[in-house]
Amino acid sequence: MSEHAAQVDHRAMANAIRALAMDAVEAAKSGHPGLPMGAADIATVLFTQHLKFDPKAPDWADRDRFVLSAGHGSMLLYAVLHLLGSEALPIEEIRNFRQFGSKTAGHPEYGHTPGIETTTGPLGQGLGNAVGMAIAERHMNALYGDDLVDHHTYVLAGDGCLMEGISHEAISLAGHLKLNKLIVIWDDNDISIDGPVSLADSTNNIARFNAAGWRTHAIDGHDPSAISAAIEQAKASELPTLIAAKTTIGYGAPNKQGTSSTHGAPLGADEIAATRTELDWPHEPFDIPAPVRDAWRIAGLRSGQAHRAWEKRLAALDHDARHEFDRRLRGELPADMSGAIRDLKEQLASEKPTVATRKASETALKAINPVVPDLIGGSADLTGSNNTLTPDLGVFSADNYAGRFIHYGVREHAMAAAMNGMALHGGVIPYSGTFLVFSDYSRPAIRLAAMMGIRVIHVMTHDSIGLGEDGPTHQPVEHLAALRAIPNLNVFRPADSTETVECWQLALDCRHRPSVLALTRQGLPAVRTAYSEENLCARGAYELVPASTQAIVTLFASGSEVAIALEARKILERNNVPTRVVSVPCFELFAEQPAVYRRAILDDTPVRVAIEAAVRQGWDRLVGRSGGFVGMTGFGASAPYKDLYEHFGITAEAVAEQAMARVEALQQVDEA
Repeated sequence: MSEHAAQVDHRAMANAIRALAMDAVEAAKSGHPGLPMGAADIATVLFTQHLKFDPKAPDWADRDRFVLSAGHGSMLLYAVLHLLGSEALPIEEIRNFRQFGSKTAGHPEYGHTPGIETTTGPLGQGLGNAVGMAIAERHMNALYGDDLVDHHTYVLAGDGCLMEGISHEAISLAGHLKLNKLIVIWDDNDISIDGPVSLADSTNNIARFNAAGWRTHAIDGHDPSAISAAIEQAKASELPTLIAAKTTIGYGAPNKQGTSSTHGAPLGADEIAATRTELDWPHEPFDIPAPVRDAWRIAGLRSGQAHRAWEKRLAALDHDARHEFDRRLRGELPADMSGAIRDLKEQLASEKPTVATRKASETALKAINPVVPDLIGGSADLTGSNNTLTPDLGVFSADNYAGRFIHYGVREHAMAAAMNGMALHGGVIPYSGTFLVFSDYSRPAIRLAAMMGIRVIHVMTHDSIGLGEDGPTHQPVEHLAALRAIPNLNVFRPADSTETVECWQLALDCRHRPSVLALTRQGLPAVRTAYSEENLCARGAYELVPASTQAIVTLFASGSEVAIALEARKILERNNVPTRVVSVPCFELFAEQPAVYRRAILDDTPVRVAIEAAVRQGWDRLVGRSGGFVGMTGFGASAPYKDLYEHFGITAEAVAEQAMARVEALQQVDEA
């Protein structure tokens, strides 16, 4: 290390961030230099004086979390990680900013680069994630104490983050829960892409956060002493804290700072040259002088002792406690779960209940929750409808962080984003409930969960016109297709209690993919009447009932329409039309099966008909473009559900009639 490192002042360390940011954006010919240059003072103080973070062990469980909610300013985070000595980000990666295959993507991507806590870019999502991280920290702290879990979650949010509606949901939830380990630093630079923020917004955000139950501080975001003092006060607060840091976007660029021209475009060679003069930074692009680099590397060593002390405390635990803590952090399921699933499936095969799959889900959770303490449930003010609360959980609240059920209120978007943050934090497995139609509110966070490959489970009930009288505003018709269109998302639509239990098992087993369980309001008969040790739903689609002889018709169905398919089969068999029924609980898992299995399920039966109380989109993969479909072509209506199924022609008789017509048409062709 350079002997001059101790003489490097804050300004030089912050200017290193500014220089790397403007040089990387210039080299890429795209990017956002304004935020990194404006927030460089904040990042320097936070990472060198306060953040508990070990660059050599970026996954250390008790590290402080830093979330760059304003993800477009990604070069701020990449520059800091490089300067701190991250082995994943040598200077070559900074030079390759935004290039294919580099570790420095346009927006921070979880799992792509060590030190990135979450994927951000869609504004406000990171703020929602951070609320979930703070929830997980408080819960794990309540279970394991300060010796093992005692860290903060920091967020750097921009004006856009606070304009997005999710921010209101997230900050009000955090304030209600008194998540005092959550510290949001607002890069208050008054600039958005279009120009001054005043063009579109005049909100008093300090008053807004105060009203939501937060502590607030307003500071000069370029004064390192003020920044440090505000963070110290925030760390001692009994409430979550907002630090409103007034900054100048593009700080140091003499002709462009404070304007929208620095937000999302390179500064240009002339302005960069002028900036180097303005900042007294005469160094070549990507050149960090040794004293500055060494000062940052020394700062990177600051938390090493805390990390080693934590490892000693963990090692001092008795074997069982340490094993359980490690298991939860690894995301492994307890060995007891498989036995609980087996016992419940045997019980259901014996009892053959006729119940709504939302009720079957509750039955599954009553068996699973006691043996999987990692699970934290919740609902967006629909607990009694989603059936996500079981008696053993206890309510998570400001007075009981050990509770395992969160009343999210009517905040679907923040709920989904917070669940992502909880999964990213580790040690917990989040699930929550709402109506399937409200997946529209949750979709941005679900998409990011799929992109990140994290285990988050969404229980979405009232999955079709089968919910009845609430009418078309609450009856999803396009939502299954829309969710199935998201890559790396499992959408489960079980047909009865046994399938529901199996789908829960699959959702929990899938550590690198989120899941949606689409469940009914109306009661469904048991279609799986014999116990099977194998999880048949794991195949995505399977033959539920074979044809009496060589099949002429195959009926494919999911969820509540499987029972309709079985009744239609009886009609067809009585008319000497051999018919098989295939249950399709999960398109995504079926698509991943070996080709030989998929061919066997799809078969070469002359007539294929799909049945689902939703739009056709997606079913052509199973029945072909010329195959039949019985389902919805428009929105629903308000009426008792049985009347709606009759009105829209989703009945066993209609299915049998369509299949028969197709069989007769084929016979006429053969005769011709």
